[in-house]
Order: sequence, then C-alpha cells, then structure tokens
Amino acid sequence: MNSSTEQMKTVGIVGLGLIGGSLGLDLRSHNFNVLGISHRQETCEKAKQIGAVDEYIVLSENSEVDEVKTKLLQGVEIVFICTPIDKITPTLKRLIPYLLPKTIVTDVGSVKTPIVQACSQLWDYFIGGHPMAGTARQGIEAAQNDLFVGAAYVLTPTETTPLVARERVEEIARSLGSIIYTCMPEEHDRAVAWISHLPVMVSAALIDACMSETDPKVFNLARQLASSGFRDTSRVGGGNPELGLMMAQYNQENLLRSLFSYRARLDRLIDTIKRENWDNLESILELTQRSRSEFLSSSHCSIINS
Repeated sequence: MNSSTEQMKTVGIVGLGLIGGSLGLDLRSHNFNVLGISHRQETCEKAKQIGAVDEYIVLSENSEVDEVKTKLLQGVEIVFICTPIDKITPTLKRLIPYLLPKTIVTDVGSVKTPIVQACSQLWDYFIGGHPMAGTARQGIEAAQNDLFVGAAYVLTPTETTPLVARERVEEIARSLGSIIYTCMPEEHDRAVAWISHLPVMVSAALIDACMSETDPKVFNLARQLASSGFRDTSRVGGGNPELGLMMAQYNQENLLRSLFSYRARLDRLIDTIKRENWDNLESILELTQRSRSEFLSSSHCSIINS
C-alpha cells in the first residue's frame, strides 16, 4: 500500500448491506477507521457488532444535523455509497451539505451511465465504481471478509474526474485484492447487459417457464429431480428482485438490446430443432462450447478509458 493510501485513514460507507458491510470488514482489517451510515438503527448496531464499522450514524429523517455534520467532517476523505441504484443520487444530494469540498465520493451500483451523469454534476469529486462481487444472501448479516478478492472492480471516470479521485479509489480497490478495470460508463453498461443483466432475466424466465407445467405429477417430479444443472442456471433469476428491477429500469436500452439478440438465437434453436437439422444444432453447440471459455478464462487486462 503506497503513501497516499496510508494517509487516507477514515472512510464513510452509506448503506450497510452485503457490499457495504463486507467493504467495512475489509477496510477495518487494513487499518482504516470506518464510519457506517444507514437509515436503520438495528442495521447500524449489527454492523458495529460484527466489526464492519468503528462508529455509525443513523441517517433518518429525524437525524440530528449537527451530529451528522460533525462526524462527516472529522477526517472522512472518501465516501462509498452502497445503497440500491435508485437511492444513490438522492443519497449524494443529502450528503452534500455535510461534506468537505474535496471529499471523494464513489458508488457501487451495477449501472453506471445515469448515475455518473447525475452525480458528477452534483459533486466534482465523484467517480463511478462497480465491484462485481456478491452472494445470493443480502443484508448486513451476509457481510463477509475477502468478498472482493479476485473480483473485477470497474471504475468509470469521465474527462472531468479529478485524477486524485480515480487514484484513491483504485488504491483502495487494489488493497481489497480486486482486479481493476477502467472504462467509460456507457461501455460498462453495454458489457454488463450481456454478462450480468441478461442472465438474470433469462434465468428468471427459465424458472417462470418451469412453473408453467400443468400436470401436477410431472411438476412434482421435475422439482424432485432438479439438481446442479437447474441450480446453476436458475441461481441469478432466483435472487434479489429489487436488484433485477433496478437493472431493467436503469439499463433498459442495453438490456433490451441483449434480450432481443438472445430471443433471435432462441428462435433459431427452435427452428433448428423443429426442422430436425441435427448437424446444424451440433455445430451451434460445438461453437458455444468453445466460446464459453472466452468469457470464463479471459485475462484480466485493464480497459483504457479513451
């Protein structure tokens, strides 16, 4: 860890769920002082109990403004907003009166373009971020150490993002064991539409289709026989509904583009099977077998922001 990271001793985390809580655990293990912020008293207390924060603020409508201002101005040099996507911009607006002029603010949202556009206009020292790590569990109870080790951490600076903001967040992400990628917000959203948002919708459709079986005996047998194949392909579709909804709302254009492309491929498969064109089906499956490795074993090279 270099000297600029060592100088950054206090970090604020707004939103103490899986990501915020895990971030707090890891940062405290790297000798950062962590100030946790949540609108729920019980969440703050749990975060303190498990060691995810050193101290906390309950940022409710009834919060004492002086307490919030005092704690946020006492050496908090960077703030991570770890709320759901739709709460990121409103959260920043609420924090602005309590921040020092050069406090760095970043987020962890899975959609970047609308967030970066809105937040960069509100705060000069904002940089978009997306740690691509998680589990099926949610909430502060799911927080764990080393969640970000080996995971991609995407930064989406713009032309006006101060270099210090990019460097500081990158240093922290590296200290967590993450692999850094840098790209434009629009590039990020188009890429994750393919490998993150589309799979959620496809997986959800798979579960929905299975539920359409009308023969009770067959339906029960299918449930009993479901094993690793079904678990693997249905996992993301059976996850947090709020997260899936936010993906669709905030990355609608890119998600629809990928869904239309997927539907065209699905229609091609249907037609191939209907026509009993087994040679063509075999060729398609051989191609997908070879292509899968391109997504799962690609080297972790940083994308340079042009």
